[in-house]
Amino acid sequence: MVKQVRVMRMSVEQPLWRALTGYRVLTMLYAVGLFATAYDEFDRPGIAIAYYVVLCVWTFATLPRVQNAAACTKRFLAVDLAIAVTGIVLTPLVVNDHHIDSGGPTLPSIWTAGSVLAFAIKGGWRWAALASTPVAAANLFERGHPARDTVHNVILVWVASIAIGYVVEVARASERTLARALEIEAATRERERLARDIHDSVLQVLAMVQRRGAVMGGEAAELGRMAGEQEVALRTLVSGGLTSVSRVSGDAAQGAVVHVVDDGPDDDGPLDLRALLAPYASAKVSLVEPGAPVPLPPPAARELAAAVGAALDNVHRHAGEHARAWILVEDEPDEVIVTVRDDGPGIPEGRLAQAEGEGRLGVALSIRSRLRDLGGSAELISPPGQGTEVELKVPKVSRGKAGQR
Repeated sequence: MVKQVRVMRMSVEQPLWRALTGYRVLTMLYAVGLFATAYDEFDRPGIAIAYYVVLCVWTFATLPRVQNAAACTKRFLAVDLAIAVTGIVLTPLVVNDHHIDSGGPTLPSIWTAGSVLAFAIKGGWRWAALASTPVAAANLFERGHPARDTVHNVILVWVASIAIGYVVEVARASERTLARALEIEAATRERERLARDIHDSVLQVLAMVQRRGAVMGGEAAELGRMAGEQEVALRTLVSGGLTSVSRVSGDAAQGAVVHVVDDGPDDDGPLDLRALLAPYASAKVSLVEPGAPVPLPPPAARELAAAVGAALDNVHRHAGEHARAWILVEDEPDEVIVTVRDDGPGIPEGRLAQAEGEGRLGVALSIRSRLRDLGGSAELISPPGQGTEVELKVPKVSRGKAGQR
């Protein structure tokens, strides 16, 4: 089945950029409205009108620049801040003394905060502090002296922008951590899938060569010994494995990027589980199934059938050559239950934990992890001397990774 690479970009910044876009437009309209209502306080309204024309054209023309971090370049931020500071500095030239003494707004008014916030979202708290400084200086120059309300507004913009910049930096670090966790989870699941496939094929062949070689003796015994060594090495490899490094976008402001490998598109329509289990039936394996089809999504059906095959392999390997096995398929309204039972000697208490400790992960990987990935469960019951029963349950609407492919 063809693999597809699905790229997921996680960024909590995108809502901030959308909010900033709306903020710039609304505060621009607000600044123009303040000018219209206080027109009598302007000694040189022509200069103010020219500035507001520039402000409106700049705000609307640069809306794409504040859509994301990549478009918001350093040059844009510098020009944007220069327009805000210019408006503040021009205010004493166009208004009368009463406007300044009464604490009236500057030409750009609160539009200036949008320019500072763009610095904060783009570069974090350090950039926010850098942008707040010239704005603070311009406001003090406009007022002529450090009035209480002016100092209050300057500190408010400074603290708010630095706080938002710091939050953005923390969010970016959290995104990278989450991307790393998702990458590790994806790598772990892929490693387990490969380990299941290896256990179902290569490891069993190596184990068989080792046993047959020991019985035959001579050169075959040496071949069996080498096969045993390779089996141990391969088990160690698949039980440990390697985890790929998480990917992060080149521009940290763009958020974290995770590359998840998915299987290609599934076959059309569900599969009948009975058709996948039929090849397991033999003189020593009895299959009891419903008379009607047992439909399951293709990934779930294949994984469930593979888990049944792994359970039968354990019967053949551990229950003896003359052991019989039975497969019972139950089609319930919300789930499918497959029970594999044998008449062997059973599993001694503690044997499964010992096998996992030795790197023999047949039950853990080939059975339990398959069902876990499907959102189901696997229960093993094996009283000593009374055979072994493995009950596999899979929901019809799979909640696991395999069912989402």
